[in-house]
Amino acid sequence: MKSCVLAYSGGLDTSVILGWLQDQGYEVHAVYVDLGQPCEDRAATLKKAQDAGAKSARIVDVREELCRDFAFPVLSWQAKYESIYLLGTSIARPLISKVMLEVAREVGATAYAHGATGKGNDQCRFQLAAEALDPSIEMIAPWRIKEFRDLFPGRTELIAYCEEKGIPVKASSSKPYSSDENVLHISYEAGQLEDLTVNGVELVDFGMTVSPQAAPDKPEEVTIDFEAGVPVALNGKTVSALEMVESLNEIGGRNGVGRIDMIENRFVGMKSRGVYEAPGMTVLYDALLNVEQLTLDRDLVRLRDKLAVEVSEMVYYGFWYTPKFDALLAFINEARKPVTGSVTLQLYKGNIIVSSRQSPNSLYDEEIATMEGGGSYNQDDAEGFLRIHGLPSRVQGRVSPRPY
Repeated sequence: MKSCVLAYSGGLDTSVILGWLQDQGYEVHAVYVDLGQPCEDRAATLKKAQDAGAKSARIVDVREELCRDFAFPVLSWQAKYESIYLLGTSIARPLISKVMLEVAREVGATAYAHGATGKGNDQCRFQLAAEALDPSIEMIAPWRIKEFRDLFPGRTELIAYCEEKGIPVKASSSKPYSSDENVLHISYEAGQLEDLTVNGVELVDFGMTVSPQAAPDKPEEVTIDFEAGVPVALNGKTVSALEMVESLNEIGGRNGVGRIDMIENRFVGMKSRGVYEAPGMTVLYDALLNVEQLTLDRDLVRLRDKLAVEVSEMVYYGFWYTPKFDALLAFINEARKPVTGSVTLQLYKGNIIVSSRQSPNSLYDEEIATMEGGGSYNQDDAEGFLRIHGLPSRVQGRVSPRPY
């Protein structure tokens, strides 16, 4: 019998795919990768896979690894896809593929199945990561198989199949959107969100954040310590990567921080609309930026920011396990070494306000920067500085005078 591993969430699609793969003659090993999904019942999901005939079913907890080894390096890049998206779903996909291949190796499976649509980004992320780690793996993406689409042209047929097989699913009626969640964020798309005249933040029932309007009327202060660009302590207490993200999700979430609504360019070429919430990571991006402003050299930051666009695209597209990305990770590990310090922020109705920041590696010198008299900066030096920098403009102005 053919054997495969299935990235299993217990939702409508993967519930149907589990049954369909068995119909195709596969023994299926269902794997629920625990990424800290805040709104899911793990025990019920595991039992559902077992009851549906999976050869084996397991939960693999990678929450700490997701935060420490995947999210925090991207954080150090200040990488945001198309200037706004914090890449919460994108970051998790290469880790999921790594886990799936580890299980496949253990159980002797030669195929890896997932429920990603043929129109989206996740199919790219899953497959590009898997093939980079194990080029011999057979990828099974049912939504790219015509026979599967003919059998299940819509949700009605999916639900009917589950009813026939006795598979319990929540999707008995249409949802106004779909969602994907992990400890880093929750994303919302499709359904009524495809209508751009619909207010996304009013439509979505957010799982991690309150609205800024419903947030407390008093600012809440939070202090975050960094060592070499890595967040290590929260309000004076040393915490793990997972504890940092989970705690800031609670703090940022109750203060309405971290919601966005955007139109993005998918890797496959189309534009799509996504609504996201990422309270903890939003706070961390802002906090780290303030420590970087104290500790990083101007030219290094400019280079980092230029490359950050490339990094965000590689993560979004799914090119995590590549030599180019290995080199970029090595760069940021070196670049962030001086980024040690502490920042205190006020969170207030969706806003993040800096109260104070400090670092033992601070490049800020008050004696040089002061606008008061004295100090160690000789303003006479600016005369020669400007004459040299202005030389090309003076020559150009004499040769080709500009009208004014």
